[in-house]
Amino acid sequence: MIKGIYAAASAMIVNMNRQGAIAHNVANLDTPGFKEVLVPLEDFEYTGVTYPPGPSAGLQRQNWIGSLGLGVESLPEKIDFTQGALRVTDQPLDFAIQGEGFFQVLTPNGVRYTRDGRFDRDSQGNLVTVDGYFVLGKNGNKINLPEGGVTATEDGTLAVAGTAAGQIGLVAFNNPETELVRDLPNVFAAAGAPTSQAVGSISQGAIEMSNGNTANLMTQMVSVTRAYEAAQRMVQAQDDLLGRSIATLGNFNA
Repeated sequence: MIKGIYAAASAMIVNMNRQGAIAHNVANLDTPGFKEVLVPLEDFEYTGVTYPPGPSAGLQRQNWIGSLGLGVESLPEKIDFTQGALRVTDQPLDFAIQGEGFFQVLTPNGVRYTRDGRFDRDSQGNLVTVDGYFVLGKNGNKINLPEGGVTATEDGTLAVAGTAAGQIGLVAFNNPETELVRDLPNVFAAAGAPTSQAVGSISQGAIEMSNGNTANLMTQMVSVTRAYEAAQRMVQAQDDLLGRSIATLGNFNA
């Protein structure tokens, strides 16, 4: 019965983690470039079940009954990097990536990567993200834009009033699920340099929205809540059985 309590309690813990991730995804449904956070699960451990229980004693033979699961545990979170829908804004400094790739931005923690293309000019004319991070060009330097109308081609080449003004640098990774980790809000860090040259194209006047699906997230939230409640009831039932067993054994010994 103690094993049953452990198993049910582990289900409560992992469903709390899943609910937290789902709540985070729901809160960012309207965040451009946001990628869903997933919480994989796996069986914690199995133990053999024999009868009579315990180690073999004397000539008594034990019978193998099977394996008993001891619960479930959360694995390290994963990010779903599938592309979100594009929304047209007609803002000249909004950019969306179609296909593979990330914008390079310079943050207080170093170079990071994002799909959020809501850019603007700072007071010095540098191209920055909505969070104030510098957008880096193909050469790895900051992009400075003089005053004037900005146009962009599909490869990120920028022009102001018809004069070339730099190129937005796109980078890609062969396996972003394993090469990138969440860092600052809506940006990712990489342990090494970009590993792929297969970058997509840039659309000006549009942004990529979150890849979360409202209906799916609401369904997941209800499912996880019910799973948590079921595990909670199982803990209470196991605790009740344990209490009855102790009381019965106490009366028997008396």
